[in-house]
Amino acid sequence: MAPVHPFDSAKDFEIRLASKLVKDAYPASANVHFVQIDRLDPPKKDMIKYLEAEKHGFPLPNISRVLYCYYYTNTLDFNKALVNVSVGHIITKTQLPKGINGPLLPDDVMALEELCNSHPAVVAEIEKLKLPPGYSVRNDPWIYATDDPNETRPLVQFFMYVLAGNGHTESNHYSLPLKFSPVFENFSRKFVRMDFLPGGFDETTTPTLPWQEVPAVEYHPDLNGEAQFRDVRPLLISQPDGPSYTVEGSKVNWQGWQFRVAFTSREGFAIYDARFKGRQVFYRLSLSEMTVPYGDPRAPYHRKQAFDLGDCGFGVNGNHLNLGCDCLGVIHYLDGFGISGAGEPFVIPNTVCMHEQDNGLLYKHVNYRTNNAVVARKREFVVQTIATVANYEYIINFKFVTDGSIDIETRATGILSTMPIDENVKVPWGTIVGPNVMAAYHQHILSFRIDPAIDGHKNTVVYDDTLKLPRDKLNPYGIGFVSDRTYVEKAGHVDQSPFTNRTCKIINENVINPISKTPVGYKINMPARQMILADDDSYNVKRAKFATEQVWVTKYRDHELFAAGEFTNQSKTDTGLAVWANGVDAVRNEDIVVWATVGFTHIPRVEDFPVMPVETHSIQLAPFNFFDRNPALDLPQATNGFNKSTLYSSGAEGEKACCKTKI
Repeated sequence: MAPVHPFDSAKDFEIRLASKLVKDAYPASANVHFVQIDRLDPPKKDMIKYLEAEKHGFPLPNISRVLYCYYYTNTLDFNKALVNVSVGHIITKTQLPKGINGPLLPDDVMALEELCNSHPAVVAEIEKLKLPPGYSVRNDPWIYATDDPNETRPLVQFFMYVLAGNGHTESNHYSLPLKFSPVFENFSRKFVRMDFLPGGFDETTTPTLPWQEVPAVEYHPDLNGEAQFRDVRPLLISQPDGPSYTVEGSKVNWQGWQFRVAFTSREGFAIYDARFKGRQVFYRLSLSEMTVPYGDPRAPYHRKQAFDLGDCGFGVNGNHLNLGCDCLGVIHYLDGFGISGAGEPFVIPNTVCMHEQDNGLLYKHVNYRTNNAVVARKREFVVQTIATVANYEYIINFKFVTDGSIDIETRATGILSTMPIDENVKVPWGTIVGPNVMAAYHQHILSFRIDPAIDGHKNTVVYDDTLKLPRDKLNPYGIGFVSDRTYVEKAGHVDQSPFTNRTCKIINENVINPISKTPVGYKINMPARQMILADDDSYNVKRAKFATEQVWVTKYRDHELFAAGEFTNQSKTDTGLAVWANGVDAVRNEDIVVWATVGFTHIPRVEDFPVMPVETHSIQLAPFNFFDRNPALDLPQATNGFNKSTLYSSGAEGEKACCKTKI
């Protein structure tokens, strides 16, 4: 067996050992029930020494493998333990205060669905619907979120839907929402109450009445009513000589890039120790958190705010990716893992895919005097995962590019979270997307954690504004403009300023580019976007301070990984950036972390239903005065002998043109 690298994903034998040690520390009557187990990142100061030794071939220092365990005992007591699986002992175990709740385990969600539909109070409401033969009811368990500072129980709210009686398991229940919504206490499984949902302009509700049949709006090819599908011919990605990358364990080498990829239960995956052409640029990169607040002000929709990483885990809800569907080309897969409530691991196969792809031109120039061209194509190495969080799918791509840049891309698709709407009613906070079904306005706000190592671990964030020069003796024609630099000195955020072309950069003030005579750096390219719309004193904002600004800078500390804090399920306040971006810590020429917030406000359109075409948003991390020239000049020039394109053929004329070209 190959030695385990400190950055490698948790192994099944490590998870089994950690769960056994925790269970053995309690009597059987404690009913230990795990909800998440994963590897803890090693202390950074130790890993810096390890990576240096690894780079130079020196003896490697010993780095213990430590796993964290989240689990419940005695049904409702939430605990956290740290377990050193290298030596086999529990470092610490702590019962957390009431009101701190753990993430939902996927298996528990499935059990909750069954519990809900079989509970007498829910069965009684279903009977009132008097559904036609063959029709049934489905539910979606939702994190309860927060509207009461005194509520400490782990609660789950269920949104209910009709499943059409067509006998097809994939029928779109989201197009047939119902007006009752039960609330249960998690783990104890106690029924708390039945909420009723408004269908009009205000919070007025009505008792459950016989269901008025409307047609489902279907997305599955078996049901969607399309009489004929388009004639789409195969478009094949072929690499006859094999790929240009190698993967050894968690280590990837590709076109000057070297880095490690590890699956994580919460983030999906993390990138470690990213280097380009031998120079370290990033220590760790990952999606940190995502909040999805809804804009429907009517109770109980005011509580609809999900934290898709902290509430349930992005990795443990990852898809099983398939060749020819989710990824094209020569694919290398990385398996993930989940756990049962007993702490037994299982494999989530192919949940991270890696491959290279073409993305158009990287650079081109034609000398108009000679008509000679130089042209190189942009190739990317993609690390991708896709998570299904109830109704939505999120596609996260980290794209390493041959010019030393990294594109961080988010794609959202899936199915809108829907609400019932009465006939002939319109509301200003949602779009009617089908008969008696409304999709509320909402936001997707994602925080990406960027732990830079731009030629070392002492880095600085600056922001540059492009400003007009005053009209004076130096600028008599009034056409001059300059770049004005501001240094971020203390932990906090950077304001947006799109009309001054404000651009954030991460620089190393200790390393000067010999050509530009300025510090080496990387630029963060992201458009100014709308941040969270809720009031500052709302729970939506109190729980997700990260969602109020696009760029944050904090001082590095071990285990500060998650933008809204470690525990988000029914949290009352943000224990992440709201605490760490404190305006006190010095962050200039220090070991720092940059948090980049991608926000998109989703005003649903009818075309987003019954399944939503992807909406794409990106952050680019691009070298800025990092190299002494274009680092992609060593790419071979693009030729058709290499790329093997062919002419379009349409009948005899097309054949003739094609043949002439070949001659």
